[in-house]
Amino acid sequence: MQILQFTNDQPPIKLDQLPEQLGEKLLWLDWVRNDAQGWEDVVEKLCGVKVEQQHIIDSHNAMHPSFFDGTDRYDMLIFQGLGPEDEPFPLETRTAAFFMFDGLLVSVRAPDNISFGRVQEKLFGGRVRIPKTPLGLTHAVLDTMVDRYLAIREPLTDRLTEIQDLLLDPDHPSDDWKQLLLDRRAMRKLNMLCNNQLDAIDQFGRNGRVEWTQPQTVRMRDLEEHISRVRNHVQGLESDIESAVQLHFSAVAHGTNKIVNRLTVISAVFLPLSLMAGIWGMNFEYMPELKIKNAYFYALGTLISVGALLLLFFKRKGFF
Repeated sequence: MQILQFTNDQPPIKLDQLPEQLGEKLLWLDWVRNDAQGWEDVVEKLCGVKVEQQHIIDSHNAMHPSFFDGTDRYDMLIFQGLGPEDEPFPLETRTAAFFMFDGLLVSVRAPDNISFGRVQEKLFGGRVRIPKTPLGLTHAVLDTMVDRYLAIREPLTDRLTEIQDLLLDPDHPSDDWKQLLLDRRAMRKLNMLCNNQLDAIDQFGRNGRVEWTQPQTVRMRDLEEHISRVRNHVQGLESDIESAVQLHFSAVAHGTNKIVNRLTVISAVFLPLSLMAGIWGMNFEYMPELKIKNAYFYALGTLISVGALLLLFFKRKGFF
């Protein structure tokens, strides 16, 4: 557990042990989930607030979706951020739970949730506004988590564009449609994740026990706008993937139609030739053409001429 204490507008101070009481200073208790057993007892001893059992269970759930709930003594916000890598594939998420008491923020997170480390670096370096409330401190972490989602939009676009170009390349077509479908599944997961985040923040704003000030409302609405930008971008990529799939099937159907056209032309050309060959191949004793001296060459010329005329006809009609 990390203990950070905020005084006025100064960078936080890292404490080695818990203070005897909260006082007027803002305190942040940051727990790694693997070492967070019994964190609720520490909170109850520090500020006299008993945490709901279901909320304790939710804080230890590493796969819990974004969610908000609260009581008359504290608010709980669960938020899913990206995994430790800044690459969009594979899409990994890390869940963090925030408990906001009076003058106290408790966070329970995964050990590799790098957004917390980045926020602490900025706070210690004085590169961000020093928060004065648990909500302001929570917003600082959420803002960093959402910024990481914004940063993966360009890699997402580049990857999906490259795959689609390879799949639809007429000269060197690829057959890696399975990868495109897996990426589409990841886009749907990211879209659902953004929807859950927006719902959680909306519930926080409407049902939180502390009414937001105007600056806090502006910052949280700005956070929602950033999440909406990610969601809209993902929805656009989903639409592009659907279009690529439709183009693929259209291209396959077009190729099939061209093959059928060629086969139809070949059948139409050889049908009259087969008819004439069948007639001249009958084994009747009295056939007038049998006595003609150059009948074979006449018949062969007729077959070639008919075939050539039919090919010319279909060529002008655009069948091939």
